[in-house]
Parts: sequence; structure tokens; C-alpha cells
Amino acid sequence: MTTLNHPSGSAGCISQYDPQALPVSAAQAIVLQWVTRLAASERVPLREALARVLAEDVISPIDVPAHDNAAMDGYAFDGAALAGASGNLSLTVCGKAFAGHAYPGEVAAGACVRIMTGAPMPTGCDTVVPQELVSAQGDVITFEANAVKRGANARRKGEDLARGGVALAAGRVLRASDIGLLASLGLVEANVKQRLRVAYFSTGDELRSPGEPLEAGCIYDSNRYVLGAMLQRLNVEAIDLGVVRDDPAALAAMLKLAAETADVVLTSGGVSVGEADFTRTQLQTLGDVSFWGLAMRPGRPLAFGRIWSGGRPGTGRAALLFGLPGNPVATMVSFYQIVRPALMAMAGAQAQPVPLVPALSDQPIKKREGRTEFQRGLARRDASGQWRVAPTGSQSSGALSTMSEANCFIVLAHEAGDLDAGDAVDIMLFDGLV
Repeated sequence: MTTLNHPSGSAGCISQYDPQALPVSAAQAIVLQWVTRLAASERVPLREALARVLAEDVISPIDVPAHDNAAMDGYAFDGAALAGASGNLSLTVCGKAFAGHAYPGEVAAGACVRIMTGAPMPTGCDTVVPQELVSAQGDVITFEANAVKRGANARRKGEDLARGGVALAAGRVLRASDIGLLASLGLVEANVKQRLRVAYFSTGDELRSPGEPLEAGCIYDSNRYVLGAMLQRLNVEAIDLGVVRDDPAALAAMLKLAAETADVVLTSGGVSVGEADFTRTQLQTLGDVSFWGLAMRPGRPLAFGRIWSGGRPGTGRAALLFGLPGNPVATMVSFYQIVRPALMAMAGAQAQPVPLVPALSDQPIKKREGRTEFQRGLARRDASGQWRVAPTGSQSSGALSTMSEANCFIVLAHEAGDLDAGDAVDIMLFDGLV
């Protein structure tokens, strides 16, 4: 068997490197060392930029806010009047200011301007007293001098963003708030990385697509739909290549087509040790293998390497390949723990590891030392705010129903053993992940 170390020698530098049972942390490190970030970028309208990856820093072309303005409805005045004042302070109202309509003159000492939120601060004013603190009689307002400090309730020009400053850094995955921020700068486009192209297909003579008749001994292919949905959440260009039968020639042809088409190829099934499991052997023929098994449950059989569309290493177009397990939960766990970080890195996104949340187990959990386990769990907060969690029934890698019932992974570390009820565990919440 041929195993390729990355040119930097990444695999050989991993402690206790075992390509058949690699610790999850080691596999994650190797995969990220093989990743090449996309270089190409494109400009897209803001309405199409959500979840895209910024290709360059966004430099603010203006000050935000563009002028000093009122942070709330009230009365604008020169805060110098507060110096040494005690008891009530009275000011004469000399005009009004609204958002988009500035007070035209300069405000003299002892005077003030009725002002609305967002309105430019009048010349000579630096403080706003909220209207609810004021009593008014005719054109005169009165309030307690110690109820407000000089400079209060006024936003300063450029205090949010200064002209020439970095508004958003390259590598950011744009969120709704970021789109609004770019619009507030007057920008109509964003320079983003081109979408990563990911081809995926399932393998197996027993697979049928939903809508097709289900013959005896066959099952419906859920993995392509799972993979498609997970890729959709990452906003990549996902290419569904269907189902490939258990035939080495057919599989080789599809792998070469996928490598020619995409930057990354995902397969499900065919990476175990069965007589009809051909993905791993084809990966050895068409490219280079880094590892083909993880010390992980579910998801032990996982092949990773690089393939070439020309049929042998170094010929044609290259693509990274992840040969994922055939059982649907194992496919999902492998994707989230190994594939997703790699895709985000290739897409140019800033590293954003999914946070682990401390919790207490509601029941004993069986766990074998020497592998990382990702059990499906249902987490809740108790009356004190403490996270508590329990597994969601069967932990079989084929039990997709318990994955649907879960709202988190219970992450059991490589070195951990059995847990008792009340023991501390880490959970990885699905919100923001799945």
C-alpha cells in the first residue's frame, strides 16, 4: 500500500501516526496541512454576498457615523453649562433638529435645541439630555444638572468606524449584520472568494434514489441528500454525481470525472474492508493516500488523500478526496469533524472552530478508551442554568432517527473511559453547525 506524506512531511510529523486508526486531532491536523486555499475572487452584489467569504479587507471609505449625532430624543446643549452647576438647570429652546435636517445656526450659551435620534448635533452642542428627564414650560426646559454628564447621549463622528480603517477583515464569512455594515458604508458590492466546487456521490448496488421503486434487499440513498444539505449550509458549489454501482471501472471513471470537475470530492460507502468496497483501492491507484481509518466512533472507516483526473498521480487535474463511511450518521460525523474544517479553510474562511460547551451527563455512558466518540445527545438547561445532556437512544451509525432527535454531539475524548451519571462532558451544539 502506498501512503503519501505531504511534501512538508506532515503525516510523519504526527505523533503515533497510524493510517489505519489515526486519532481525530491528528487527522484534522494532516488534512489542514494538505489544504490549498482558493486564490480566485469575484465581485458580487451585496444581496448575493450572504455566507460568502471576503477575499480582501474592506476599508471604510467614510466615517461612521459621518457626523456627530444624537443617540436619543431630547435636547442638545453645550455641556459646559454643567460645570459647577447644582440643583436644576434651565435652558431656552431655540429650535429643532431632525434626522436628515440639521439645525442651521449656532447654539448660544444658555440655549438648547430640541433634537431627535440620529439628527446632527448643532454647532456649539456636545451633550443631549433625554426628554424624559426634562420638564418644559413654554420655550424653557428644566432638569437636574447632576442627571447628565457632559458628552452624554451623543455619538461622535467616526466612533464606530473611522475613514481608512478596516471595517471587515479578509476571510470573514459574511453574516446579515455584515451585509448591513457594508451597505452603511455606501458599498454596493463585495469582493469575495469564488465558491469552492465540491463533487459528491454515493456508492453501492443496493442504493435507490427517493422516488424509485425499492426492490428486495435495496435501501433508499439518504447520504447524498445529507451531504447536499450540509454543503448547502457552507454555500459551496455542490455537484451531485448520483450513485455509482459496485464496480471498480465505474468507480474509477467517476472519480476521474469528479477530479476534473471539482476542487474536493466526497464519496460515501466503499471504504471499509468488504469485498465490494473499492473506494480505498481506487484512491491508491488514482492518487495518494494519507490515511484510511480513524480512532473515532462513528466514522472509523474514512479514506483521505488526493486524486488526479489523468488516472495516476501527477497527471491531469488534482482534487482532495474524502472517502466517507456508508452509514448515514457516520457520514455526518465524519463530515462535521474532518471535512467541514477543511472546506472552510480551502474557501479562505478564518478559522472558526465550533465551541464545546461544558455539561453534566444525566446518565452513565459507555465509552472505550483509545478513540474519540461523538454520541448523539439531547441537551437542556436545568433551573440553575447548567447544561445537562443524555444520549438519544440507539448510537448505531445507521440510526439516522436518533440524529434527528438530537440537538448536540456528546464529545467523549480519545483517552476517556466510561462515565457515571453526573460526570462532566463536553457537548457540541447543533445550532450554528448543522
